[in-house]
Amino acid sequence: MIDVKPLRYFVALAETRHFGRAAAALHLSQPPLSRQIAALETTLGVTLFDREPRNVTLTAAGERFYQDAVAILASIEQAAKNARAAARGDLGALSIGFTMCASYSVMPRFARAFGAAHPDVSLRLREVVSNDLAAQVLSGQIDAAIMFQQVLPDSLVARVVVDEPLCVALGRNHPLASSACGTNPAPSLKIAQLAGEPFVLAATEVAPRLRDTIVTHCRAGGFEPTVRFEVQLQQTVLSLVDEDVGVALVPDSMRKAALPGVVFRALADAPTIEQILVWSPTNRNPCLAPFLALDGMPRAIVSGDNRP
Repeated sequence: MIDVKPLRYFVALAETRHFGRAAAALHLSQPPLSRQIAALETTLGVTLFDREPRNVTLTAAGERFYQDAVAILASIEQAAKNARAAARGDLGALSIGFTMCASYSVMPRFARAFGAAHPDVSLRLREVVSNDLAAQVLSGQIDAAIMFQQVLPDSLVARVVVDEPLCVALGRNHPLASSACGTNPAPSLKIAQLAGEPFVLAATEVAPRLRDTIVTHCRAGGFEPTVRFEVQLQQTVLSLVDEDVGVALVPDSMRKAALPGVVFRALADAPTIEQILVWSPTNRNPCLAPFLALDGMPRAIVSGDNRP
C-alpha cells in the first residue's frame, strides 16, 4: 500500500490539536508522532503547527496543507477502492458484439441484467455481421460475441444462449398470410406449402448454420428452395419480405421487428436455430467473468471444435 502515514499523522494532529490525543487515536506513543510531524515540516520547509504548552494550532501553511492532505487521503482511498473494483470486474469496460437476431432475443435482457448488477462498468454493444464476430473475439477487438452457431477455432469456447424455432415471414398480401377463421389462431404452415415460392435467405458465408437449417427443412418438405435474394442481415430479409418479393424462414424472435407489411406464421415441425455466446478463455478483462456469471445465463459450455 502507498505509504501515507505522515499525512495520516498530520491530519490526526490537525483535527485533535493535541499530541497526546492524536497519538492515542493513532495507537502509538507521543515521541514517534512528534518525530513524524517534525520530519514532515522539514521535508516541506514550512512550519505546520504553532506549539503551545497544552495544545497546537495550525499555521496558515498548516491550514492549507490540511485541506490538501484530506483531499489526497480521500483520493488514495478511492483509488484503492477503484483498483479492487476493477480487479473484481465491477469497474471498467466490456465490449460485446452481437448479430441483429440477438438484439431481438437475449441481448437486451443480458444488457439490462449486467447494467443493474455492475453499474460502473461501461458496456459497449456492437452490432456486427455474424461471420466477423469470431475473428473479432480472437483479435481482442471485442470481449465476447453472440452469434448463430458455427464452427469455431479451438481457442474459443461457446455457450448456447438461445435455441428458438424458425417461423415463416410473409408479405401481408401473400395468400398464406391470412389468419384462421373466426377467433381461432392461424394454423401452423407446413413447409411443403412454400414449395415454388421465391425465398429471401441469408448468404451462406454470413450464417452457414441458419442457411443450412432452412435448406435442409425445405428438402425434407420435398423441394429445393428457390433463392431470389441473398442478404447479410435479418432486417434486410424482412424488408424484402415487406416488399412482397419473397418469403423467408426467420428465428421466431424476429417477430419483434414488427414491420407493418410482414405477417409471421408458425411453422409446423419447425427446426430450431441456436445462438451462442463466444469468448476466449485467455481474455484477461476482469469484467468478462461477471458477464458470464449473470443469473439466468445458461451454464452449458461447448468447445469450438465439437459443434460443426
